[in-house]
Amino acid sequence: MTKFTILYKEEEEGGYSGQCLELPSAISQGETLDELKANMDDAIHLVLASIEAEAEEKKKMVIEVQL
Repeated sequence: MTKFTILYKEEEEGGYSGQCLELPSAISQGETLDELKANMDDAIHLVLASIEAEAEEKKKMVIEVQL
């Protein structure tokens, strides 16, 4: 399991928005913090899958780093 840091804020119109500090393109929102957390999990997985697909397409190397 890898941990990511989410910077979140309460929106004036209601709900919350968040962005992953380690993967800035992973952005989402939710009506509650629990919903934001679930949506951020999805956003992070989508960004990681996109990075992996791009790496395979462009013959880049993907390595695992143990933290």
